[in-house]
Amino acid sequence: MRVWILTAGLAVAALLVYLLSNLIPASGAFASLDSRLVDQCAKVDVFPGTEDVTIDPDASLAFVSGADRRAAFAGSPVRGGIFTIDLADSNTVRRVSPDAPANFQPHGISLWRGENGEKRLFVVNHPASGHTVEIFDISETGDLAHIETVSFDAMHSPNDVLAVGPRQFYATNDHGFDGGIMRTLEAYLALPFSSVVYYDGVQGREIEKGLVYANGVNISADGSTVYVAELLKRRIAAFSRDAETGEITRQRNYKVNTSPDNIEVAGDGALWTGGHSKIFDFLKHAENPSAIASSHVVRIDPQTGDAEDIFIDTRGVINASSVGAVWDDILIVGAVFDGHVMICPLSPT
Repeated sequence: MRVWILTAGLAVAALLVYLLSNLIPASGAFASLDSRLVDQCAKVDVFPGTEDVTIDPDASLAFVSGADRRAAFAGSPVRGGIFTIDLADSNTVRRVSPDAPANFQPHGISLWRGENGEKRLFVVNHPASGHTVEIFDISETGDLAHIETVSFDAMHSPNDVLAVGPRQFYATNDHGFDGGIMRTLEAYLALPFSSVVYYDGVQGREIEKGLVYANGVNISADGSTVYVAELLKRRIAAFSRDAETGEITRQRNYKVNTSPDNIEVAGDGALWTGGHSKIFDFLKHAENPSAIASSHVVRIDPQTGDAEDIFIDTRGVINASSVGAVWDDILIVGAVFDGHVMICPLSPT
């Protein structure tokens, strides 16, 4: 009996040590935040759940994925869409995905540009059953034409997508388990069971595992480095990439003062991520729209690893930021649940 009691006591003590040294710091429960830039930004209404934003600098268009997650959670899903914001024309908003699948629930998005000027948008989709990546051709006006749906067994919990060819892409699985108690433990104990998968245009496979809630994914301009956000580790992992095989190898980690969501890469190579600085506040906001969840956008220099807070909102002007996309001297902040983005001026650097 004494041995059993001792063993149980040691297990409880080990769990407490883990919580104090890992989970509580990762949650940002005691983070101190001061508002930055938000008062200089303009609110632009788009569609509920402006989860991801990516910018086509050639066309001066921002593509925004919109999915009403609260409606889906309530069992009454509303068809989502892809929208554009014309950055050269008074921030005009248009839905550009009329022929998307009927059960379209877009999540992460990625813009691919070919050498001949061809452009495609890749979109993670969560229909009622299964998970897919939808591929669209992009016209000169920004309108989308659906051309393909891709799914494979290894892509079982996709969050974000990174296009690296006309049909090739990486995607993050934010969970290793699809349901049950292990999925709950994985999230609340920040266990390393999520992964990255790769689709080579013919078949898909898992290429990296052991990540902690893999979220946003993006790539350097020269295609040599893949960046993956590990939300519950408050870090972005940098992987060297073999362009021929698609394989990736972890090289370093960038620590950030938030739980990073989607990643965008600016023209100067800097990484921009929208994040959730206080995870427990985010969970409250997911249950109750009136609960405030802070928004936080960070810029990371991939050469030095230096991270700079650019945008912080603690008043609910925009809740639960999920992306910070940069074009020229403009920052666009999107969110998990809110139906608008914030368009903010950036001072020249």
